[in-house]
Amino acid sequence: MDSDSSCENKRTANESMLVSCMLYISEARNRAVLDLIERAARLDPESVIVNKFEDRVYNRIRFTIVSYVVVDSTGSPIYSPLHQTVLAMVEAAYGAINLELHSGAHPRLGVVDDIVFHPLARASLDEAAWLAKTVAADMGSRFQVPVFLYAAAHPTGRAPDTIRRELGYYTPNFMGNQWAGWTIPEILPGAPDEGPTHVSRTRGIVMIGARPWVALYNIPVVCTDVSTARQIARMVRARDGGLPTVQALALVHGDDSFEIACILLEPNQVGAERVQAEVEMLAAQEGLEVEKGYFTDFPPEMIVEKYMNLISSRRD
Repeated sequence: MDSDSSCENKRTANESMLVSCMLYISEARNRAVLDLIERAARLDPESVIVNKFEDRVYNRIRFTIVSYVVVDSTGSPIYSPLHQTVLAMVEAAYGAINLELHSGAHPRLGVVDDIVFHPLARASLDEAAWLAKTVAADMGSRFQVPVFLYAAAHPTGRAPDTIRRELGYYTPNFMGNQWAGWTIPEILPGAPDEGPTHVSRTRGIVMIGARPWVALYNIPVVCTDVSTARQIARMVRARDGGLPTVQALALVHGDDSFEIACILLEPNQVGAERVQAEVEMLAAQEGLEVEKGYFTDFPPEMIVEKYMNLISSRRD
C-alpha cells in the first residue's frame, strides 16, 4: 500500500470503520497504577479512551478504547492503532500489578482479565475478530500468558462463561464472596489458544474475544444473605431458566448490599427495564429492597459520537 492510499484508507476508516476494545484490568484502588496504564494509552493519538468504569469494591477497572481499522484492496483488515495501544496498556498493567497481592469482590482470571472487541459504525464482526486474534497472538508470545479465545475470535465461537466455568472463575476463595491471590493450578487442564500452558501466578490468564455489542447493567439489592442474592441471580439468568439472552451474577457490594451484575446479550430483545422489573419482583418475594440499576458504559452510538468529538479536538 503506497502512502497516498494508506492515508486515504485511514481517513475513510476513521470515519466509518471503528472498533471498540473493552479492556478489563484487576485494579481500581491504586491511583498511581491506573494513571500509569492510562498514560500508556496516549502513546498513539489515534486511539481514544472514551470511557472508564472503576469499582473499588470489585477492585476492577474497564477501559473503553476506540479506534479505526484499515483494510486492504480486497477488504481484509491489515492495521488498527488499537493493536499497539492495547499492548502498551497491558504491558503497563503487568509491570505494576501482582495478582498474588490482589483481592476484590469480582471474579478474575488474571491481571488483565478480559479483552473484548466490538465492531462499531460500519466495521464488521470479522474485523473485530481479526484484531482480537492479532492481539492474542502477541500477548501469548510477548508476555508469556495463556490466552483463551472466545466468541467470534474462536473457531467454534465458544462462550466466555464456558471457559470461566472450566477454570473455576466463579468460585470465591476468600470470606465466601471474595477473590484473593491466585486460585487456579499453575498447570492448566487444557491447552490455551495462545501462550504457554504454565501460568504465572503474578499475571494469571487472559481471555480475549470479539462479539456484537452487549449491555452491562448492575442492579443493587439491599441484602446480607449471599444465598438469597445468588438465588435471585439464578432465577434471572437464561442458563437457569430465567430471562432469555441474560447472564447474571450476584456479587457482594458493601456491608449490606449485593449487585445483580447482568450482561444483556441482546439488549434490543431483553433490555434493562425488563431485567430491573424481574429483579424487583424476585426481591420483593424475599422482602428485600432494590435500587435503580445502572449501565456501566455508554450505548454504542454515544461511544462513536464521543470518539469523533475527542479525535477532532486532538487534531484541532
